[in-house]
Amino acid sequence: MCIPYRLKISTEGTISDEFEVLVISSQKGHALMFPKGGWELDESVEEAASRESLEEAGVIGNVERQLGKWDFLSKSRGTFYEGLMFPMLVKEELELWPEQHLRQRMWMKVDEAREACRDWWMKEALDVLIHRLSSSPSMKPMKEETKIPLISTC
Repeated sequence: MCIPYRLKISTEGTISDEFEVLVISSQKGHALMFPKGGWELDESVEEAASRESLEEAGVIGNVERQLGKWDFLSKSRGTFYEGLMFPMLVKEELELWPEQHLRQRMWMKVDEAREACRDWWMKEALDVLIHRLSSSPSMKPMKEETKIPLISTC
């Protein structure tokens, strides 16, 4: 339902142009995936994506435009589901969250996450996200010489 992402921060504290995504373990701990789940009748799908990311991964951020819709077969239930995936630019990573004792979370490079992720449709959603981010001029950091200087009015 949600792919939490951030720009990678170097050891010197500078923001790079490389993205990292947050994956979580399944409740049984055998697979890696992105936060997902159903939505309640009184919430939008975007609100559900935000809630699931908070509950399962302990992150808060901005849910962005939908990446797409995938129909997939649930291995545990044997029925088809519709998966709507949204990117979330993470603003805060919580130390305590509802499912912290049920799941592990890890930031990964995109290629590592694509390899580790269990579900084909989540891998496809990740590819859509990376294509969107790499083609969006607003998501690419400005080069040092093109940065606009801040002017103080004090």
